[in-house]
Amino acid sequence: MNAIETTAHPGARPTVTAVVPTLNEADNLRWLLPRLHGVDEVVIVDGESGDGSAELAAALRPDAVVLSRPPRGKGDALRAGFAAASGDVIVMLDADGSMDPAEIPAFVALVARGFDFVKGTRYACGGGSRDLTLLRRAGNRWLTRAANVLYRAGWTDLCYGYVALRRSAVPRLALRSTGFEIETEMCVNAVAAGLRIAEVASFEGDRLFGESHLDTWRDGWRVLRTMVGSRLRPVRAGRDAVEAPPVPSPAGVAA
Repeated sequence: MNAIETTAHPGARPTVTAVVPTLNEADNLRWLLPRLHGVDEVVIVDGESGDGSAELAAALRPDAVVLSRPPRGKGDALRAGFAAASGDVIVMLDADGSMDPAEIPAFVALVARGFDFVKGTRYACGGGSRDLTLLRRAGNRWLTRAANVLYRAGWTDLCYGYVALRRSAVPRLALRSTGFEIETEMCVNAVAAGLRIAEVASFEGDRLFGESHLDTWRDGWRVLRTMVGSRLRPVRAGRDAVEAPPVPSPAGVAA
């Protein structure tokens, strides 16, 4: 496998952008942002939070790119963040404190070794979760098996959003989703596009503050619909992809 092409000279460490979608996550950002070490760029995409998340992010990380968008969903936020990212490698992680930023180097190392798309899994040795309920665990297991049958893949953990990927691979994913189902769309489209894929063990902790924005039944149905729809509709990078254009931001927050 080929090493990642960097924006610097051959053999240089790839630059890394962390993309973090937020919606009323101020208390969690106080924990997360100071721990985002070893990344060259932080992109926060805020869904017009009412708790000052965007302003707090700008104060805690003056070097961060903070985008403000209407709260259309996690997928919309991630697509906007991907479009704004400038690093060789994009790492997407949640703002709620459940994903450990100390795991980022393990994800990036696999991209640097030649993989295009590296997915966290809570079911590998060294992984785990304190957040999965029995219902969510059963649903994830069933959806993962369905995806593996439909796409002849070998995923162990479909519905987990800790991911690193080459920025150059983003157009090949032809992302369209606006909600939590974007995590599944990324996985199945990565298979359909022939990307080099790896999984890496990850441990999911509890959300630190606030309530989850995930609705188990609604979002589970959207995941299934996305999985089947992507199988029936071939991926056409650059033609199927729907752009997520920038939205004017409030004062003090970058557009």
